[in-house]
Amino acid sequence: MSEKVIGIMGGMGPEAGADLFLRITAATQAKTDTDHLHIILDSNPKMPSRQDAILNGGESPVPAMVATAENLVKAGADVIIIGANTAHYFYDDVAAAVGVPFLHIIDEAVRETVRQAPGIRKVGVMATTAAMQAHVYEKSCAKFGIEVMGVPDDVQAQMQDAIFHHDFGFKYNGRTEACVEAARSVAQYLIDNGAEALIMGCTEIPLILGSTSFPVPLIDPNEIIAEAAVKYAKG
Repeated sequence: MSEKVIGIMGGMGPEAGADLFLRITAATQAKTDTDHLHIILDSNPKMPSRQDAILNGGESPVPAMVATAENLVKAGADVIIIGANTAHYFYDDVAAAVGVPFLHIIDEAVRETVRQAPGIRKVGVMATTAAMQAHVYEKSCAKFGIEVMGVPDDVQAQMQDAIFHHDFGFKYNGRTEACVEAARSVAQYLIDNGAEALIMGCTEIPLILGSTSFPVPLIDPNEIIAEAAVKYAKG
């Protein structure tokens, strides 16, 4: 069976798409360059805000997401990864409009959570406010009888600030001490209130927390979808 070409719908944000590219490369067992997979990254940061669309009824990103996916297909992609958790709110509409399979970062992350924490009933999801309000993780978790913990507004605001705050958030400033501390504080709240595992449910959060360890499993969807992509592409 010939290898599949992997397409990454990036730009949401740019660092996250690049991170997925690097993780797929790192997850590939290769002794020479030709052993690596063909990966196509379309980093399109011009897509309408997923946050604004979900929280405020702003312009839908679906047309731009579909166009970006079609660009990947034209370039040769056989399978596509959407490089953002929040954007999976629009997954069904986008996948239905494009003629190649999509891998689902949230489904893959939840399956890995169950593997790492057998019998889990309560998970803490660290994600954008739009992702939390749109319940993007609930559907996948419900298949396994897992409750996604709710958090108070002030705790969720800390998570949002770690990603989006203009003065210290990752999207505008890279990895800062303040954004790391905000993310750690949210993780600790979830653990203190019964989370049996933590899912970094935004593709920027693994870049914020890095190798930080906690007393419960810390699920990295970026790593998981990269490994799933390699397995798919290798057949």
